[in-house]
Amino acid sequence: MMTSADIRKQFLDFFASKGHQIVPSAPIVVKNDPTLLFTNAGMNQFKDFFLGNRKPVSTRVADTQKCLRVSGKHNDLEEVGVDTYHHTMFEMLGNWSFGDYFKTEAIAWSWELLTEVYKLDKDRLYVTIFKGDEKEGLPKDQQAYDEWKKWISEDRILLGNKKDNFWEMGDTGPCGPCTEIHVDCRPDEERKQKDGKELVNNDHPQVIEIWNNVFMQFNRLKDGSLQPLPAQHVDTGMGFERLVRVIQGKQSNYDTDVFTGTIAATEKITGNRYDFSDSKMAIAFRVIADHIRAISFTIADGQLPSNNGAGYVIRRILRRAVRYYYSYLNYKQPLLYQLLPVIADQFADVFPELKHQVDFVGKVVKEEEDAFLKTLEKGLKRIDDIITVSGKEINGKAAFELFDTFGFPIDLTRLIAAENNLAIDEKGFEAEMQQQKNRSRAAGTIDTEDWIILVEDAMHEFVGYDSLEIKSRITKYRKVKAKGKEAYQLVLEATPFYAESGGQVGDRGILDFEGEAIAVTDTKKENNLIIHFTETLPAKIQGTVMAKVDAAKRQETTIHHSATHLLHAALRKVLGTHVAQKGSLVNEEQLRFDFSHFAKLSEEEIAGIERIVNEKIRANIPVHIKEMGKEEAVAMGAMALFGEKYGDTVRVVIIDPKYSIELCGGTHVGFTGELGFFTIKHEAAVAAGVRRIEALCGAAAEKWVAGQAAQLHDVREILKNPKELVKAVESLQAENSELKKRIESLEAKQLTALKNELVQKTETLNGVQFLGAIVEAGSADALKKLCFELKNNLANYLVVLAANIDGKAQVAILIDEMLSADKSLEAPKIIKEQVAPLIKGGGGGQKTLATAGGQDAGNLAQVIEKVRALI
Repeated sequence: MMTSADIRKQFLDFFASKGHQIVPSAPIVVKNDPTLLFTNAGMNQFKDFFLGNRKPVSTRVADTQKCLRVSGKHNDLEEVGVDTYHHTMFEMLGNWSFGDYFKTEAIAWSWELLTEVYKLDKDRLYVTIFKGDEKEGLPKDQQAYDEWKKWISEDRILLGNKKDNFWEMGDTGPCGPCTEIHVDCRPDEERKQKDGKELVNNDHPQVIEIWNNVFMQFNRLKDGSLQPLPAQHVDTGMGFERLVRVIQGKQSNYDTDVFTGTIAATEKITGNRYDFSDSKMAIAFRVIADHIRAISFTIADGQLPSNNGAGYVIRRILRRAVRYYYSYLNYKQPLLYQLLPVIADQFADVFPELKHQVDFVGKVVKEEEDAFLKTLEKGLKRIDDIITVSGKEINGKAAFELFDTFGFPIDLTRLIAAENNLAIDEKGFEAEMQQQKNRSRAAGTIDTEDWIILVEDAMHEFVGYDSLEIKSRITKYRKVKAKGKEAYQLVLEATPFYAESGGQVGDRGILDFEGEAIAVTDTKKENNLIIHFTETLPAKIQGTVMAKVDAAKRQETTIHHSATHLLHAALRKVLGTHVAQKGSLVNEEQLRFDFSHFAKLSEEEIAGIERIVNEKIRANIPVHIKEMGKEEAVAMGAMALFGEKYGDTVRVVIIDPKYSIELCGGTHVGFTGELGFFTIKHEAAVAAGVRRIEALCGAAAEKWVAGQAAQLHDVREILKNPKELVKAVESLQAENSELKKRIESLEAKQLTALKNELVQKTETLNGVQFLGAIVEAGSADALKKLCFELKNNLANYLVVLAANIDGKAQVAILIDEMLSADKSLEAPKIIKEQVAPLIKGGGGGQKTLATAGGQDAGNLAQVIEKVRALI
């Protein structure tokens, strides 16, 4: 049987033989494209070529691309593991023509590869072509129909509608008619009973699409209209996992060698057996086999799990997998991180970035698993309680509570609800979410109008490495709206403005239109286009423009960027060569550098790093910048960042060949002496296995050190200028500690006296000892302690204590365990339903002891009566 590795290789070899350049996969995490969080199709990295913003190195390329689809238009997450062919991460095999060949060759080569190389049965194949669309004014794709007639009988050429046979990347962007190739994998007996063409595009699990040939002819504008692209292109995508399934003769993608290694490892770890069924246990195996790939490769490409944007998507996927192995494989400890070596070895030859970082990725995944497992059991118990009292749906507030308190992504709650034949009050949940930032979306929505083209077929150039002021002209511009404010985005033919990338912020400056100065507030990249942000447009936008970068800001930013290279090398010398950059932010005020390391840096290590960097600054080493082939750069020891997409020619920054060589597109000083002075002001953890250093250089460093010295001077003044400052502070701390002990002793005596007084006020109601009182307490903690004191003097009790502390309400509720069980009384529920509305606040706690705080201390007597009424 042909292995999946053989199948991938044959695809690439076939198109290499047809004159295609084989290119590496782009990172799965998208940068410089505001419309995407992740690469969701093979064409993403080539978008600029289709739009005419960049010229390709070759007009024919082929690749296998890591893709991820979990949110937005392409949302497959809820089907993953339940069916046999949806995935979060998948490989997309593709061949591309940029203004070279078109439908004739694309169709002929598709047929040749599938039937002559892969030897698929011709009588199992069907193709679809676009039948046209009257609304869009688009005719039937007759050329594709005629080309297919050369290879396949006409009764197997099916007409498809716009939904199935007109491919669009999103609401806007490149698009065009497509032809799909479908394969009927059903047993011969079933095929005799029903013609396969009736099942094409009808969600039959055994009659599936394996290849889509898109003929890029149009650009979809914001108003919905279609504009012809500068040249016609071919964009094909073949799902690797589905192809392997077909060639290996399997009924499920998960039965192929793409996934069987992971499933076998999961069996060994958990002691369960995968049975190829639709049982919850079998679904759990498939979910894990799929999700571990998405989690590991996104982290390897630089995206750490977090609470917003792309990071939250990864966290959602990981938590879905954890819930499946916890509930259905009965495995109660971290599992996913144990599978990483299996995935890393499997993909070492095609996607080596995971193998190179397997220890780091494993630590990140394990920490995420540990964190969610701590709340998962409580969350599952809570959702069981919610299900018990729910009718036909889980209300929005409950869904939000699961999200906010227990970390359950809404799709996880939706999944559990569906398993119990319940719906989710989606509108109610969304209403609750309005009070917070929606975590599953990218931050900051921008309403963008279409480009207004001033110069057709313009070539764009960045000249900001050598010049900060040049004459240029605007080639296109558009209006944008964000947070109710209008602004403009301008593109210059040539620009000295550096666009935000590689951690370095974008330039600011001025565009001078023959005396009318317009401020550039920021510069960013969209795909490969440098965009200048302005708040207004000039009166004469088609005239000559003098583009002037803010030189002072650029210089301070440049200083901090060069400092990151010195810092990176120093970290590797002091801590070890396992250190790798995981992110950075460089601006005129400071640098922030994230790196892989698993322990807090000691004072000695920080001092050592500062010493090395400052030695390199004083040495005034020349900074050499060279352009060369990527392979040559890597051979000479240049460090490349995982998750970055590099071209064949790269820019190499060398600060002493024996010290620092990095691939970098940022701006840099000519000599290290320009940095002046370097100091680290903060070091901390930001994620599992990732530390962060904040540091300063040049004038910013001098200013910070001067500020620290001024603070030290002030402390001396306050302490009356002691000879030994440290001893004076230690003496002050010891005195403060002794005084605190005395206060705590006095408070304990007061609490005992107050407890004895309160016990006398206890009343018996329906066999329950009830105590409700407004007391004087210095803190919420004192109120809690008083409850603990009362516990030993009461039986079968319900206690509610309230206090006005600095004008704010504090309430504590204590319930006897037996009473709680007999009467179904829960302290957090009483707080939420009875107390919180009266004091305009909230709180929580354990079943028999809960506290609350609120803004309104005027209703404390009512609080006591409300709780009293419960018994």
